[in-house]
Amino acid sequence: MMKALEGSLELGLLYVLMALGVYISFRILDFPDLTVDGSFTTGAAVSAVMITHGYNPLLATCAGFFAGAAAGTITGLLHTKGKINNLLSGIVMMIALYSINLRIMDKPNTTLYGEETLFTAINDKYFLLIVPIVIVIFKFLLDAFLHTDIGFALRATGDNQRMIRSFGVNTDSTIILGIALSNGLVAMSGALVAQYQGFADISMGVGMIVIGLASVIIGEAIFGHKTVFRATLAVLLGAIVYRIVIAMALQVNMDANDLKLITAFIVVAALILPKIQKSFGQKRKIIERIKDMNKEIENKGRDINA
Repeated sequence: MMKALEGSLELGLLYVLMALGVYISFRILDFPDLTVDGSFTTGAAVSAVMITHGYNPLLATCAGFFAGAAAGTITGLLHTKGKINNLLSGIVMMIALYSINLRIMDKPNTTLYGEETLFTAINDKYFLLIVPIVIVIFKFLLDAFLHTDIGFALRATGDNQRMIRSFGVNTDSTIILGIALSNGLVAMSGALVAQYQGFADISMGVGMIVIGLASVIIGEAIFGHKTVFRATLAVLLGAIVYRIVIAMALQVNMDANDLKLITAFIVVAALILPKIQKSFGQKRKIIERIKDMNKEIENKGRDINA
């Protein structure tokens, strides 16, 4: 059990960047970007092919980031300049990336066994010491970016495009930048996961948008999201909690083939439970208010009779 939890923690840390990418598109820009399913594999494919050709793993990981950012840029251009619906733009790019990823790898699967990766020098003992520090650095860098002028424009674009446009901000540019950054982070996560598991596969990005949404929603439901610092921290912890929940579900002998079903159930539960809690809270307040009013009426009646 402890070994499974440790493995879930390690995987959760590697998926944090993907969850932060989904947070940028889904929460900040209010852009349901399905490019994620393709760009995750793109990052994995680019890094795996470069590593097998002798390139430095760090350089290969950075190249995965820029490949994902390029895919996100095209999605942003399709939406802003091509005037294509945001959902449809993501779907079109996701489909295109499937063929592009096959072209990059020249086959459905590229193995990294025997190759030097970012994790070759990090044994199990130091993984949970070094990787969390790197992930937290990325979290603080994203926080700092979202507090710059461009970051404020990005957040304002998601809140109210018309208003921020009236201040002279080019919302097309902020959307393209946000989607590019989002998919860059997703692709970097894909590059890290490929190096961790020892291979890149054409199907490894399928359902990634749902996993990212689950991480964001679970994190926000448990830890809150009133400030940027708290929201990104919630996403970080949400990605880890999601992996631990999946590990616990598998530990109670649930079939691994039901993994997507479990994910869908977790997302639905995370979406519905806060609303149910809020509804019960409002009903409780109404009942308490009615009781207080009845007490006031009874007290007034006693005063009159006295």
